[in-house]
Amino acid sequence: MLDTLKKRFEKALGLLKNKGKLTEEDVSEAVREVRRALLEGDVSLKVAKELTQKIKERATQREVLDSITPAQQIQAIVYEELVNLMGGKTSKGIVFAPKPPTVCMMVGLQGAGKTTTCVKIAKKLKGGHKPLVVACDLKRPAAVEQLQILANTAGVGFFGPKAGEGDLKKLIRDAMEYAASRLHDVIILDTAGRLHIDDELMRELVEIKEIASPTEIMLVLDAMTGQEAIRVAEAFHGELALTGLILTKMDGDARGGALLSAKAVADVPVKYIGVGEKLDDIEVFDPEQMAQRILGMGDLKALAEKVREAAEGVDMEKVAKSLTKGKLTMEDLLQQIRQIKRMGPLEKIVEMLPGGGKIKELAGSEMDDKRLKHIEAVILSMTPEERRNPKIIKGSRRRRIAYGSGTSVQMVNQVLSYHKNMNEIFKQLKGRKGKGFRLPKGLPFR
Repeated sequence: MLDTLKKRFEKALGLLKNKGKLTEEDVSEAVREVRRALLEGDVSLKVAKELTQKIKERATQREVLDSITPAQQIQAIVYEELVNLMGGKTSKGIVFAPKPPTVCMMVGLQGAGKTTTCVKIAKKLKGGHKPLVVACDLKRPAAVEQLQILANTAGVGFFGPKAGEGDLKKLIRDAMEYAASRLHDVIILDTAGRLHIDDELMRELVEIKEIASPTEIMLVLDAMTGQEAIRVAEAFHGELALTGLILTKMDGDARGGALLSAKAVADVPVKYIGVGEKLDDIEVFDPEQMAQRILGMGDLKALAEKVREAAEGVDMEKVAKSLTKGKLTMEDLLQQIRQIKRMGPLEKIVEMLPGGGKIKELAGSEMDDKRLKHIEAVILSMTPEERRNPKIIKGSRRRRIAYGSGTSVQMVNQVLSYHKNMNEIFKQLKGRKGKGFRLPKGLPFR
């Protein structure tokens, strides 16, 4: 995500790092690189000019140029201006109506991921609310069926037209009555889209707005469309007075232009970003976290959240016993591998670390998620006795485990070596009692 933008920013700020003192010419050169980064990232020319002008004005002030760490200060300025450009404050997601129900009207062009996003948000709200998704797209073939299938998969409420029904106004009124009778406090309207903006689409959306009186009108934008997303945002905002934006497909090769430009153009906050195809792959938008990712500063907050989610359901008492004994079993190792897999692709996890891009380059093939699957397969191919006591795994057993797991004897040897080295760490942790320890050589993920 945003790799082009990230690499360009790293190059621009890298020009300043090795210089003890900066001149205005140094800053101007770096700012030119920042502008190139923005334009190559498909950011609108107007937004790129305004952003770089603000950065240059702040960066060329005497207290910055004469400071002991001018490069770090300029990076901080770029970070702050990026955060301001993307909205400044962390989004709280949907703003709920003082009196239920909260009606959210989702709008956008066909293919932006509107239907899936409706269900993603409903699922995200399911913990503290009772959401209902309503199929208001009566023209696209199978649109109603798609929403119903996704809603059933996510376990959220669904309301759609009866067979042959084509009166959109009646459908919305019936949906409101249905929601009230079943105590649904959030209603999400999946409206129709088009391949392009036209008068018929806008008239239909204005009618829906008048009938439903939505608290939120959120535009779903495909991040892959670049500057075209800006024109779409302007058109929808002019007719409907949007309250928020949602950017989808941020896990693709999006260059970031829509993300950095749309908010500035429509002057409404980005509320959510879609980061994958699964129904859980949606995040409340945080400008600070996104600016950190763009500048290669990592995203430790998101990483900590993923670690917390991965630890849910883990038998911590069993883990504590292993730590106390200073011994890690193969079952413990298997649990570790599964926790890492639950956190998502290794490549995305490493991107959340400061300097994650460089770590990925150094790790190379070690970042392949298949490696985790191979380790898991090796352990699952062992007998209970072998998992309890790996020392008994000799030549013939290693060949059997390799055959059973669909891997190689070399892979089995690596897993056994990894297990042995992890046990060395556990013993040191037990014996040193907080005095620190030395990481042993030969760890596959070191």
